[in-house]
Amino acid sequence: MTGIDRQHPLPIYYQLKELLREKITTGVWKPGDLLPSERELSEGYDISRMTARQALSELVNEGLVYREQGRGTFVAEPKLVQRLSRLTGYTDDMRERALRPGARVLRLEIVEAPLHVAAKLRIQPGAPVVLLERLRLADGTPMAVEASHLHFAGMEGLLQEDFATDSLYNILTTTYNITPTRAEQQIEAARCDQHRQGALQVEVGAPILHTTRVTFDQRDRPFEYADSVYRGDRYVFHVELT
Repeated sequence: MTGIDRQHPLPIYYQLKELLREKITTGVWKPGDLLPSERELSEGYDISRMTARQALSELVNEGLVYREQGRGTFVAEPKLVQRLSRLTGYTDDMRERALRPGARVLRLEIVEAPLHVAAKLRIQPGAPVVLLERLRLADGTPMAVEASHLHFAGMEGLLQEDFATDSLYNILTTTYNITPTRAEQQIEAARCDQHRQGALQVEVGAPILHTTRVTFDQRDRPFEYADSVYRGDRYVFHVELT
């Protein structure tokens, strides 16, 4: 192994990290491949194990690789880039990436609107809303947990729909004449809690992207308040600013 320039102003750990990153991004190492161990990197590049450990840790933090206790460090699946410049549903997003969308319905029932949901939907606290909570899948892999509170005339009919196979937005457009037109969304970094850890198949404390969104119809009426968490190791949100 070669490639470390000891006269270069960049730290050695950073040079090693970039060398490893290049092997991943160019496809020399593919998702699921086992990376050299700290000892192998240390001996191959004539550096300390602490330096090798720091380079690997940074790649873990960036989501390019992941560690398995007792097995080693592996190349992670590439992250999905979610563009926020247009309003689309999860199903359409996955199909655009040639991935098979899927969903597992966790809850589908009528509940009383909590105070914060009622404020976003401009209804009275405690008013009935449909709660649809789903585990979203891509080629069978858990990607996100989405909980949507919905309020509109005739919303009770949603209880009869099959959201394991059908798109919510497609059903709203074709059956209820509700066209999602715009949305207001907030995003924050967070850590996965025990409530969602099992469904997402990540460890407690793993990085997640927490989003809340209010979606408006063609008459600019809010009909959905969505609270979602996305796996931080599989998602990147992209925004174009002008």
